[in-house]
Amino acid sequence: MATPATPQASEPLTKRKAWKVLQAHYENIRSLHLRKLFADDPKRGERMTAEAAGLFLDYSKNRITDETLKLLIELAEESGLRSRIDAMFRGQKINTTENRAVLHVALRAPRDASIVVDGENVVPQVHAVLDKMAQFSNRLRSGEWKGRTGKRIRNVINIGIGGSDLGPVMAYEALKHYSERAMTFRFVSNVDGTDFAEAVQDLDPSETLFVVSSKTFTTLETMTNAHTARDWSLKGLGGDEKSVAKHFVAVSTNAAEVAKFGIDTANMFGFWDWVGGRYSMDSAIGLSTMLAIGPENFRAMLAGFHEMDEHFRTAPFDRNLPVLMGVIALWYSDFFGAQTVAVLPYEQYLKRFPAYLQQLTMESNGKHVTLGGAEVDYATGAVYWGEPGTNGQHSFYQLIHQGTRLIPCDFIAFGETLNPLGRHHDMLLANVFAQTEALAFGKTAEQVKAEGTPDWLVPHRVFEGNRPSNTILAERLTPETLGKLVALYEHIVFTQGTIWQINSFDQWGVELGKVLAQRIIPELESKTEPALGHDSSTNNLIRRYRKLKEK
Repeated sequence: MATPATPQASEPLTKRKAWKVLQAHYENIRSLHLRKLFADDPKRGERMTAEAAGLFLDYSKNRITDETLKLLIELAEESGLRSRIDAMFRGQKINTTENRAVLHVALRAPRDASIVVDGENVVPQVHAVLDKMAQFSNRLRSGEWKGRTGKRIRNVINIGIGGSDLGPVMAYEALKHYSERAMTFRFVSNVDGTDFAEAVQDLDPSETLFVVSSKTFTTLETMTNAHTARDWSLKGLGGDEKSVAKHFVAVSTNAAEVAKFGIDTANMFGFWDWVGGRYSMDSAIGLSTMLAIGPENFRAMLAGFHEMDEHFRTAPFDRNLPVLMGVIALWYSDFFGAQTVAVLPYEQYLKRFPAYLQQLTMESNGKHVTLGGAEVDYATGAVYWGEPGTNGQHSFYQLIHQGTRLIPCDFIAFGETLNPLGRHHDMLLANVFAQTEALAFGKTAEQVKAEGTPDWLVPHRVFEGNRPSNTILAERLTPETLGKLVALYEHIVFTQGTIWQINSFDQWGVELGKVLAQRIIPELESKTEPALGHDSSTNNLIRRYRKLKEK
């Protein structure tokens, strides 16, 4: 087998010239306060901005100077970022541990594009699946597709896990404004039986369709839930095995297992090994999304993805949104020691966006060895988290403002609301701007005293400030905008992974627990006392659980 292409700088990161210069630069400016940076440069807030694909980025409230940014971009260049971007878009096998191309960008390429993998243009395959999804969606949404009893399908339940769940559920919630409100959409992922039980609690099996998303159709959690769904459906439909083909469709590549389950393989929607699960929400994995919002809106989302892809591929690094945000976040994690990034969407529809980003960022860049297998000696993969504003302000913002940890923040907001209600949107946006201002500039002891605060209370009411943030503004949340936002963070991940010299596209870290669980399941279910060969803690927990089951 040919060695996969690895178009990336081979010199260790911490040995690179730009890294060493950045270390010295960090020592010089680490204590520099945003108050001074803004006071010394009255135009900073207008100058340190970038705009592309309908997204406006204000990165002026970061603890950086022009020199910082110049050095960070030099680091990206020294790391071979440009050549690695080109390699990804060309379809080279940059996922070296699995010898695969990395082509989520092909999922949203226009029909006339050409992206070649192993000598074949994959774009026609992508559009063939999209067309098949659209045909099925139109039949279901119009009522032409009916259940076994002749009733119209009114409920759709997506069964998946990881990327087969987080993307679809995030997209459904984000684009609920555009969804078919006469239908109910639910999502089951957890192998905890409660997840399934609650999802079907009030539904009629004769009006319910399940979308089972599993590439191999063998994923433990997904297929456990799928077989439970099959039993529930059959029970409600008089045990008619032929009903399965009318109430189940599959997103998979394993035709044999799909057919064995009872699903008509004509209703099987495929995808490819050059798309990782966490990058697949715009593939057939997004079938439930298309069923909810319709093919036209789904294609609009793809167009938004593609617009950001093209910006990332072509824009100079100093005006490239994913590159700018990627290197600035790396600045905090690798030089300031920040361990987390808060993503704070001031848009209720984006309530699942931070959870979606957790998998995208942490499964991608939570790696401890380089592409060459060497242990890294620098931080990789920050913890991403967040909640919609203004809810978070009455929860964890206290820690961000006055805690002892540095937590860079990304604020996301929109100029127009999809649900205008009096003053609500003005109040919402006022909070966005106020929070970024408060984080950056804080309140000094002198300012607190000037308000008449007693001396003993002054320390408690001081805000140190100098807490960094980005602000992303867009016109409104549309399918196109959602595509742009997701692609933005995908390419931030790519930028950081390239600089860190890690493989952002494998996920071996999820394997060990799966293997051990398969070993433990029969030990929990055994009718006789099993011989246990785990550590003393695991053995004791298994025995304790078995006793609880007996009660």
